Amino acid sequence: MRISTAMMYQQNMRGVTNAQSEWLRYGEQMSTGKRVTKPSDDPIAASQAVVLSQAQAQNSQYALARTFATQKVSLEENVLGQVTTAIQSAQEKIVNAGNGTLSDDDRASLATDLEGVRNQILNLANSTDGNGRFIFAGYKTDSAPFSGGANSIVYTGGGTAVTQSVDAARSMTIGHTGTQVFNSLTSNAVPEPDGSDSETNLFNMLDSAIATLRKPAEGLDDADKDLLTAAIDKTNRGLKNSLNNVLTVRAELGTQLNELDKLDDLGNDRALGQSQQMSDLVDVDWNSAISSYVMQQAALQASYKAFSDMQGMSLFQLNK
Repeated sequence: MRISTAMMYQQNMRGVTNAQSEWLRYGEQMSTGKRVTKPSDDPIAASQAVVLSQAQAQNSQYALARTFATQKVSLEENVLGQVTTAIQSAQEKIVNAGNGTLSDDDRASLATDLEGVRNQILNLANSTDGNGRFIFAGYKTDSAPFSGGANSIVYTGGGTAVTQSVDAARSMTIGHTGTQVFNSLTSNAVPEPDGSDSETNLFNMLDSAIATLRKPAEGLDDADKDLLTAAIDKTNRGLKNSLNNVLTVRAELGTQLNELDKLDDLGNDRALGQSQQMSDLVDVDWNSAISSYVMQQAALQASYKAFSDMQGMSLFQLNK
């Protein structure tokens, strides 16, 4: 085999180039803090890192979804807290209305107070979030869910509650419909004594009581007075049932807020684990990288020295 001066030059030059490439590779690792900066550095680790990065992105999306859900649920729970207070106030007035010694003026005054409570609850039922979307309208958030006048408040919102995926296998209601809150009863609702259907519409209950209290009671016979009393008693039972329904929805919201907190903790733990896995896959091992960098630097200097020495030699000198 013939060995030429050009071949010796190419071999030495290749050795210098390879040593320099390795030295630069370790330098890049230390400058970026990454062991894998391109797929060719470690194809298996690079492919696993792609899958893991997708899982991290999904975990971040769920974290954002939980933040949105927490805001929505907290806002609804806050509004229903005010609704609870208003219903309790109405109950107190209904109890006072059951006093048979009240004059017609007293009854009319109570009717006016109840009307104020009813309007307050209607306003709460048409509450909006900070972006102008109606809370209790289901997915029809662009228009008020309740409308109408006295004795005719109707729900015109959406029929489906708003749900949100808050984790890979968990979806929850973050926006109840107005029907679920203001026009429904629980399974343990107090029934009517005569077996008739219970009133479910909170506004109809209050409107019925207001109309009854505005009817003059003075001078009526006992039978007519009993009818007025029966109407008030029915409203009292209805308000109790409606309050229980609102409290049931609030309990559900409270449970969901607690669950969202736990899911956040789980998501944070998952994110921490994913970060550690990603670090194990692509981050540089500083002890190994620094050691290899120094060793490769020494090898490169040796290659430079060997190349320099070989430049001053010829095949005639090697054959001496």
